[in-house]
Amino acid sequence: MNQQFEKRHIFFSQDKVVDTFQQIKRGIEKESLRVSATGNISQKDHPYIFGSALTNSSITTDYSEALLEFITPAYDDPKKPIQRLQDIHKFVYQHLEDEVLWVASMPCAMGDEASIPIGKYGTSNSGKMKEIYRRGLGHRYGRFMQTIAGVHYNFSLPESFWQHLQELEGKDEPLSKDFISAEYLALIRNFLRTSWIIPYLFGASPAVCESYLQGKKSHLAQLLPGTVYGPYA
Repeated sequence: MNQQFEKRHIFFSQDKVVDTFQQIKRGIEKESLRVSATGNISQKDHPYIFGSALTNSSITTDYSEALLEFITPAYDDPKKPIQRLQDIHKFVYQHLEDEVLWVASMPCAMGDEASIPIGKYGTSNSGKMKEIYRRGLGHRYGRFMQTIAGVHYNFSLPESFWQHLQELEGKDEPLSKDFISAEYLALIRNFLRTSWIIPYLFGASPAVCESYLQGKKSHLAQLLPGTVYGPYA
């Protein structure tokens, strides 16, 4: 018992905690639909000025050709991903011409599925594979599912964290990818137990255009003509 306590004490010593958690890397992936001046999903190709959607590490598309995705590098300074995301937004808005970015997760007014353009990534083998994969998703889930925008918050813990954790668990073998993967999966399982609270507190799309439902019945109430919502969403 004393030996276990000493290991925990070593692991949670202030200097190691500060040093370890200052090395956490964070990155952000943010999606937004391109929308025309009339409020409809864009029918235009990915703007040439943004570079190749296949190879640009900062600006690409996800699922639909109209669904822009902004990607930041991973930083150990938590302010830098936000700063980089702001810079990408500024550049995009300077070159969108007559379009805007739809700010909500749930999409704008849309027609039928044919009006939702599938992402195009060029004629290379990898580009064609990405496009074919998205066409397959369209057949499996429907293209309307591919217009929902999200924000992905990515983080990774430094190797020193896993080394300390391995010491705490009394394992003397060299640090391995298998150990790190197993512990990440354990972390994910713990996260899933309480992950519901994030959309509960921060969900920002309680309403949706009726065009998204395509005439299907739902439990949603009418907020105003053309818009339905979940009263407690």
